[in-house]
Order: sequence, then C-alpha cells, then structure tokens
Amino acid sequence: MKVLILNGARNPEGQTARAAEALAEGAREAGGEVEHVLLPPLAIERCRQCQADGWGICRTYGNCAIEDDFAGLAARIAEADAVAFATPVYFSDLAESLRAFLDRLRRTCMHEAGKARIAGTPAVGVCVAGGGGGGAPECTMHLTKILSRCGFDCVDMVPVRRQNLEAKLPLLAQTGRWLAGER
Repeated sequence: MKVLILNGARNPEGQTARAAEALAEGAREAGGEVEHVLLPPLAIERCRQCQADGWGICRTYGNCAIEDDFAGLAARIAEADAVAFATPVYFSDLAESLRAFLDRLRRTCMHEAGKARIAGTPAVGVCVAGGGGGGAPECTMHLTKILSRCGFDCVDMVPVRRQNLEAKLPLLAQTGRWLAGER
C-alpha cells in the first residue's frame, strides 16, 4: 500500500515533522511504501480565481491552469492508496502552504473529473499546535470539511498539542500501521 504524507510544516525536524514521521514509521512497519512531501519548499501558488466569475478551468475540466508543482502533487495523490495531511496549527487553522494546496485541490474537485481521481481515498489528518495548543481540535474540523468536500474518505483526525506530542507519537504510529493495511 502506498501512503503519501503531505506536510505543511516549514521545519523538517519540528513537532509536526515528528508527528508525521511517527505515522510514516507505523505505515512502513505494516509494509506500506511511504512518500513524505514537505510543502513549503514547493512552488504552489494561491488560486488566482482566473475568470471574472471567480472560477477557471478547474470548474470546467477539473484541472488548474497555473503551471507550478500543484499538478504533479495532485497526480501523486491519485496514485496513492491513502493520504495523510500533517499541518502545524496557526490561529486554529491550517498552515498556509497546505491551505494554498488544498484551496486549489478543492476547486479541481468541483468537477467530476477532478473528484474522480481521489474519490474514496482514505485520508488522515494530523494537526499539531504549539503554544497553548487549543487550536488543534478546530483545525481538525477545518481539515475534515475540506477533505470531505474533495471526496476523500476521512478515516481519522488526530489533534496534537506540544504538551501531549510525546503521548501521541505511539498513537500516530498505530494510525500509520492501520492506514497501511491493518484496517
């Protein structure tokens, strides 16, 4: 089973990266093939709302007109058996890199051709809040709404705060094992 992890964290060794890696380790233990992608270094523009009505070819054809790393990443999602979305939490919401990607993915999924590429794909969300950590549960709600709109099968959302990260790492490893085939 191929598991794709999209990580919106800037720091490849920070709390979100540790949480995502625990999930990846669990998936590998279950025999899964894991690809872990850090989003901030990629060239992913914000949606341009190409036409006067605020849409573009996303609504007409299920693709995006912007030529950057988005299309290749969307294709990797289509090839994956399961996808995990890891994000640091800022202001009770997704990191900007993940938000930019998902805003465009959501638009392409408004067309059946775009939605069909990922419909029913199991998805897990991991939302890691620093500071007081109170925004993690709200962030999981935002992520669930977006992924469901795209057509993913949201099988789990894991809110994490810096205060309970160590306790959540074994849970994330178990989630990875489950996601990669022990379901």
